[in-house]
Amino acid sequence: MILRYIFILYSLVVTINIIFAENLKSGRYEIIQSWSQENSFPRPFWVRVPSSMEGRVLPLFIFLHGNGGNAENAQVMFRRYKNAANNYIMVFAQGYQRSWNIVSERSKAPDREFIEAIVTNLIDYSNVKTGGVVLMGSSNGAALVNQIAIETRLNYFSHYITLVSQLNDWQHDGSFFKAKGNENNYTKSILPLKGKRLMNISGENDKLVPYAGGSSTGIRAKDGKLHFLDAELSTFLWAQHYGYSGKQLTQPSEVRDKYDTYSYMNGSVVHYKMKNRAHNAGGGLTEDMLSEFLKN
Repeated sequence: MILRYIFILYSLVVTINIIFAENLKSGRYEIIQSWSQENSFPRPFWVRVPSSMEGRVLPLFIFLHGNGGNAENAQVMFRRYKNAANNYIMVFAQGYQRSWNIVSERSKAPDREFIEAIVTNLIDYSNVKTGGVVLMGSSNGAALVNQIAIETRLNYFSHYITLVSQLNDWQHDGSFFKAKGNENNYTKSILPLKGKRLMNISGENDKLVPYAGGSSTGIRAKDGKLHFLDAELSTFLWAQHYGYSGKQLTQPSEVRDKYDTYSYMNGSVVHYKMKNRAHNAGGGLTEDMLSEFLKN
């Protein structure tokens, strides 16, 4: 009788724990990974849950810093984007050796798996929405956003935002998207998931990631310097993959003093050409631009 009572009580406790799942809270978290450079390595990320939205279920917004960046410090930039910061659970992931493993970085870490693990772990919390995940990156972080958009099989992602890094020609060979592979050889063609939204921002005077495509002035690759596709072509290739059947835009959809807009599929895929900006073009992203892109 006692054993039966304990069993019933235990079952009740388990049931309650399942029904009343834990809420995600702001703070530092870790994903443990092993690869050629590390064994059981704790990879950190920071979570910010808006206090004003306590009790609501919110989607995730993940930001990936650029090369040499710091995830914890990157939180400061989102003071500019109050709408996003107040309506999403913000996540700031830290790259191994302050970089993300694209083509020829010092880091050989499994970064796509790291970001996917963050998502699959956090959606188990009761205040986290299972879909509508926004993934945004700057420079080297944007390169990883592109790679995740190419390779991931997780359907939780809905919006991709790439600041100052369009596709490089390892990721797309002019005909096909390419999976990175374990040795970063990018030899396997792959069909990315469809039905996503993508925004790219690039600076017309950028030399590190050349706006018109070609070799970077400073980013290494296995064959010398990393080559990039033309920024406008890169956006068109994404639009084409997501279902756009027309020709590439040769004239902007909208012209403003600070930027030109190239918009496909009613803004589902959009490129902003930042005038008179270089690798700092991400600073031209306004809250209105971001909110307009995220509203659908």
